[in-house]
Amino acid sequence: MPSAAERTRTLVQSTCSAVLLVPGLEAAGSDQLMPLSRGVGPDGDLFLEFPADSPAVRAATHALDDELPAVLEITDVAPVSVPHRIRGRARVSGWLTAVPGMAGPGRTMLRLETDEAHIDDLWGVEEVDAESFRDAAADPLALHEAELLQHLYSSHSEELASLCELIGERAVCSCPEHRPAVVPLVLDRFGLRVRFCEQEGGCFDARFEFPEPVRDVVELSHAMHTLFAAAAR
Repeated sequence: MPSAAERTRTLVQSTCSAVLLVPGLEAAGSDQLMPLSRGVGPDGDLFLEFPADSPAVRAATHALDDELPAVLEITDVAPVSVPHRIRGRARVSGWLTAVPGMAGPGRTMLRLETDEAHIDDLWGVEEVDAESFRDAAADPLALHEAELLQHLYSSHSEELASLCELIGERAVCSCPEHRPAVVPLVLDRFGLRVRFCEQEGGCFDARFEFPEPVRDVVELSHAMHTLFAAAAR
């Protein structure tokens, strides 16, 4: 399974929505505090691009002794419609400074020197220290995950439904007439998590691990074929 640090890095480097929380800027609209882009440097610091006239840039530019605390809050929403759609939230806290000359015209790059991080997702709630965050790598499927999940949902509904065969302890799956809807929820290099939505309104998740972690979409295709073949037997 992916570590807490890896899951946090994946969210930071994904396309999930994010907002920068800075003391004194509570009155600013959230759209003014959403980075235009974000990335992670080799030391684990976050680089956040904002319009040059944004409240966050003004606050960082006028901070005394480079000691402006800030938190980047990220919300991860499932790309496929499903009950309880928020998959997780991550928070990376640290110290905010402006970095002149790194952004394009009309924009300013801010650096968030990472102090610690926190993730609350489908795996659980965990703290992540700065060193672990720095050394972790984002999941190699992260940039394609939304498209892959949407493709699975729209084009492979029968194969997804067959996954019921792999969770025989769930009596609800044993009756074809009352089988739950199966929605792909999370895809990473270690496996696939799906959500089974029962006709009575209840839901439960199941995780299907790949035999080996995959490194790219080609290896993922083989892993998914193996998974669906096992369910069809």
